[in-house]
Amino acid sequence: MSKINALVHTVSGLERWDTLAWRYYGDPFGYGRLIEANPALNITAVLPAGAKVLVPILSAAEIAAQRTTANLPPWKR
Repeated sequence: MSKINALVHTVSGLERWDTLAWRYYGDPFGYGRLIEANPALNITAVLPAGAKVLVPILSAAEIAAQRTTANLPPWKR
């Protein structure tokens, strides 16, 4: 498994995958990156308090791609 550059986020009460994606990426639909980086965590509606979530750090190219597609609806991204 390759090592990824990531931040570690400790879940507080009532956080979800999409709210973390919004917080760190500015895009609630970016939760797929978070789920992929955390295979040991169950995909549940609300994350368990105290869980450690790896938040991958985006490269400059990924940030640029996100900016060009940010105004498109999800099915066109």
